[in-house]
Amino acid sequence: MVFTRSSFRFLFLLAVFAGGAARLHADNSQATALLSQGRVDEAEALLNKTLALEAHDAEAHQLLCRVYYAQDMADAAVRECEFATEDNPSSSANQMWLGRAYGLKASQANMVIAFTIAKKVHLAFERAIQIDPANVAAMSDLGQFYVNAPSIVGGGLDKAQALATRLLSRSAARGHRLLAQIAQKKNDRATAEAEFKSAIAAAKTPEAWVDLGLFYSQHSQPDQAVTALQTSTEVNRMKNAALVDAASILTELHQQPELAEKCLREYLSSPAKTDDAPAFKVHLQFGDLLKARGDLSGARREYAAALAMASRFPPAIKAAQGA
Repeated sequence: MVFTRSSFRFLFLLAVFAGGAARLHADNSQATALLSQGRVDEAEALLNKTLALEAHDAEAHQLLCRVYYAQDMADAAVRECEFATEDNPSSSANQMWLGRAYGLKASQANMVIAFTIAKKVHLAFERAIQIDPANVAAMSDLGQFYVNAPSIVGGGLDKAQALATRLLSRSAARGHRLLAQIAQKKNDRATAEAEFKSAIAAAKTPEAWVDLGLFYSQHSQPDQAVTALQTSTEVNRMKNAALVDAASILTELHQQPELAEKCLREYLSSPAKTDDAPAFKVHLQFGDLLKARGDLSGARREYAAALAMASRFPPAIKAAQGA
């Protein structure tokens, strides 16, 4: 084969494009790591740099959506997730995050606007499952929507029940959790408790124990709640976000403050941190606990740590200024 000057130019361009794509992918991987660590300022800066080079990078838009979602910035999150779904409409994850972003916006809106947005939540979650029937996280999100939303915007316990049957075959723990939520909506406490326990039997995860603890706390059974939450921390080998949920429930119950602090410390030092429980929010939560027991210097340290990660997050700014 004879290579002409134009052939070499073409091969050179291919190499340049391939190198650029690899660099953008590496930047997205780094942004994912930063987001998992709660360092949203750094993640945002890196993703904006990526999008300045490639405006239609769907993965970068989805990650930026999650950066804003973590900071409760609903409009910005919706915008970026809409871009992500436009650039890659066949991504189940993009549709799922779009549904979550719409849900956040609905939670911050007045009744009339929330009503309109709720329909978008419903459609996004359903699209996510249509694209990937194995996306159990999207199925769980849709199930909660069915349980809590009125039928006029697509909710309904009959739909939740049908989805729970499908979910059981893919994730028994999540399926039983949804059945428990359905029973709670029907005020059937006995069935709800049994389903939460079935979820534990199916997976024995710390999240399942937290769900049972939350159920007991909601029904004025603090002793049973504390026992379930203690068990959750004991089985949580990864030291993941379930620790934060356990600490939150214990704090609301005004029970076991030492255990709540221990949970937050372990999560913040864990390699299993994710944007499910953004570290900057956990630093704020930990600071509030320290402040409540009179450790003002410790509280200031935690508030400063939160602000260093998320400098535009209003609660972090307010806490740091008031410390």
